[in-house]
This record gives sequence, C-alpha cells and structure tokens, in this order.
Amino acid sequence: MRGATGPLVVVGDTVLDVDVEGESERLCPDAPAPVVDVGAEHPRPGGAGLAALLAARSGAEVVLVTALADDPSGRVLAGLLTPYLSVVRLPSRGTTVRKSRIRVRGRTLLRLDTGDGVTPAGGGEAAARALRGAGAVLVSDYGRGAADAVRDLLGGLGVPVVWDPHPRGSPPPPGCALVTPSEAEAAVLCGRTPGGARTAGASYGRAPADPGRAALHLVAALRAGAVAVTLGARGAVLACEDGHRSHLPVPPSVPSAPSAVSLPSAVSAAPAVSLPAAPFEGRDTCGAGDRLAGAAALALRDGAPVRDAVAAGVREAARFVNEGGAASVRPVPSRGEAVPDGDDRGASRIRSLNGDGSATASLRPAAPAAGDGPRDALRTAEAVRAGGGRLIATGGCFDLLHAGHVSLLRRARALGDALVVCVNSDASVRRLKGPGRPVVGQHDRVEVLRALGCVDAVLVFDEDTPCAAIELLRPEVWVKGGDYDGRVLPETAVLDRLGAESVVLSHVPGRSTTGLIAAAQAAS
Repeated sequence: MRGATGPLVVVGDTVLDVDVEGESERLCPDAPAPVVDVGAEHPRPGGAGLAALLAARSGAEVVLVTALADDPSGRVLAGLLTPYLSVVRLPSRGTTVRKSRIRVRGRTLLRLDTGDGVTPAGGGEAAARALRGAGAVLVSDYGRGAADAVRDLLGGLGVPVVWDPHPRGSPPPPGCALVTPSEAEAAVLCGRTPGGARTAGASYGRAPADPGRAALHLVAALRAGAVAVTLGARGAVLACEDGHRSHLPVPPSVPSAPSAVSLPSAVSAAPAVSLPAAPFEGRDTCGAGDRLAGAAALALRDGAPVRDAVAAGVREAARFVNEGGAASVRPVPSRGEAVPDGDDRGASRIRSLNGDGSATASLRPAAPAAGDGPRDALRTAEAVRAGGGRLIATGGCFDLLHAGHVSLLRRARALGDALVVCVNSDASVRRLKGPGRPVVGQHDRVEVLRALGCVDAVLVFDEDTPCAAIELLRPEVWVKGGDYDGRVLPETAVLDRLGAESVVLSHVPGRSTTGLIAAAQAAS
C-alpha cells in the first residue's frame, strides 16, 4: 500500500483532564480519608484530544474533529490544543467533561468527574471537508457522540480508518482498516455480535478468556481489515482478515529517545519479533491506548503493513508509559487562554520526522512566560532555559504566509516548549531571492507570524544564513522544512558546536510562496 500525504484526522470526544498533585501526611479528623495538600494542578486534553496531541508531538500534521463547549473548561481545551494542531469543531450540547485525578507521589488516590457534554447528530461540512483531505483517520470514541456524528462521512474515503472503541460507544462500521479494543472492550464488542460472547469465552464486559479468538471473531463480525486487542503489559494480539493472528509482545527495555524509524517491509507468518518497548507494571498507563492507536494510524497512512503498524503502536505506547504516561503531558496553553489555578508553566544530527509516529518527543512543563505583547526572542529563550524547557527554533523568509508555513510552524512548536522563528530581513531576502522579493516587507511578515498561536517570538536576521541567530538563541532543536536527508545544512557547524539537534519536517505538497506569486501573476 502506498503512503498517503494528507494529515492524520482524529475524530472523537475530547475531555479536560486535570492532575491535582499534592502531598498527604494525615487523615481527616472526621473520617478515615487522607488530607491532600495541593501543590499544583496540571491540565491537559483527554480522550480524543490526548490522542491527537500525542500524534502531533511525533511531528505529524494532525487535524482534530471534536466538540468543544463554550465554557471555561472548553476554552482551556482550545488553548491547550491549538498551538499544536488544527481543530474542526462539531456541535456541542452540555458542559465540558472534566476528569480530575487527585495524585500523591505519582499515585492516583481518587478521580472526580464533572460535566455532561455530548455531541448531537450531524457532522457538518467542515468535518466532511477535513475527512476528505485526510491521509488517515483515527476515530477515538469515548461514547459521547462525536464518532456517531461523523459515522456516515467515513465511507469511501479511500484512506485507512482506525477505530479505537469505547464500551459506551457504538460498534465500528464495516470497512475499518484496524480496530484497537482493549480486552474488556473486545468482550463488550463480542457481546454485541452473534456468537461473540461464546467465542470470546467471557460474559459481557469482562476480559475474554482467549483474546486471539475474540480478535478473529471481531474481524469477521465487524468486517474489518484487522483487529488488535491490546493487552497492557503483554502487548497486543493481532488478527487479520486472512485468518492469520500473531502476538506482539512488550519487551523489557526501550530506548528513551529514538532517532530513526525502521519498520519491516513485509509481513511473515513467523513468530512476532521483539519490539523495543517497556513493561507497564507499576506505571501510569492512562493514555497508552490512545498512543498505540495514533502511532498505528500514522504508520498505516505512510504505507506500512498492518502488522508493522500495530508493532509501531505497541512500541510507542510502551515508550509513552515508560516516559511517565499521561501525567507527564504538560502542553502549554496558547497566549490569552485561561488555565486552571495552580498550573505551573515552568516545567550534526538530522532526524526526519514525516509523521510515522515512532519519534516521540515527551511533553514537558514549559518555562515561565516571557510576557505578552511583542515577544522578545532572547527573553523567551532565557525564560525557557530557566524553567528547564526545550527551545525550538526555525528560520526562513516567510514571504506570503500560506498553509504550508502554518503546518510547519505548528508541528515545530509541538516538538518543545517554545518556538522562536528567525526571519530573513528584507535585504537578506533580496540577496537570496532576487530584486522582486520580498513581496511582503519584514515588519508585516513579523506581525503576521507573531499573531500565530504556535509562535512564541520572532527574530529578524540580516545575514544570508541563520547561523548568527542560532548562536544567539542556542536552541535545543533547529527545524528545517523539506527533504535535507544526506545533505549538509549551512548551519550544521554551529548546531554541532552547540550540541543542538536538527529536525527535518516534511513540506505540505503543493504549497509554496513561488506558486502563489505565479498564480497571482497568471490571474492578473
């Protein structure tokens, strides 16, 4: 199967997850309940929002189709998501669902759930348009109506559809490339299909006695290309429509920072190979299923066979858990968005990230904000370093800003905690592009870039290369757009001297300033 070029479109219900972290050293005087002295509250997207955010943090272009209520929690969610990905809003009814975990020393004592938000029927034209442009679709169903709202739009897309089901949700429609239930969810699905509970060997809602048999049953019952029943610390068992099934285990160790992707080129009937991953015991596994489904969907989009895609999902889910799981996810809100009280915003290698889901950057706390209004690039860089954050920088002319630019900047911002854009001055652009450029002067180019929620600061440089700007900023990661594999970048020497990493993000096909200028001239 040849890989598609469109973004990963994630469809599903988004909730606001909040980790309330504190210490507990005494009990209530009136009840045998621990008293938690709250130290901080850390908000993050949950449900489909978490699946989309984790996929975006792998360098992929992601569009999230979801309902966001117009209430304080909904506005927090919008602020947490929009710096990293595009959001297409579905209609919403009710208040945002908020799940607050009360945690002490890395352990959850209690969860408080509030909100009753649901998505009414009808996806709308914006959702249909997003799905038609997808390279792959992940339906992250959390049983609150978003999946049902777009169900009728999924047929005939011609791209892989991965369905991550929920016990309260509807069964997947026929034709999904991959369905990824947990053991308990597989039993629920089997209980809803003729002969399924008997095949699974378990009663409704309980883990099947034989997950492999349950997977084989569901492939036929759901008319799916494959079903991967996720087994937590035991990995996953995969069944395909040709009747083949295999176990994809979770090996005992995992590299914490992979630098390359290597997926097998073919599927064999031999026993499953070992995959670099980590055991889940004693760790926060919240969100592991979202990470597995997202990584598998990206691998399918890029043309991987289904077994290899699920293998990539197992590997990335294990790495996610090994690096702290959902509790480590600390996205930075866009400027101007409210965050819950207690949120602390201080938390020559070329690696090509084309959205296959295997090069996962961890989500860390951001450095303290450097202030609003026009952001000074050096102050931003210093603030990020002072807070232990990860500074990302990129550069270019950014003349006639277009969708390709925005996609690159959003994906670059998702790799760290702040993004500084280095912009060629007017004189520099003229030397590089000729006397007719830039079309837009540097003042206006800077103002447009500053208005983007994914850009934290802008630095203008006069030289032909950004080497001096890189030396000044000292970023941890320098992002380039395009295909530079095997070529030496002009800034390689300074990056090597600083110990910075260079990451190449793929261009959005058919989007360029030169093309816009040519189209405008042809139309005049």
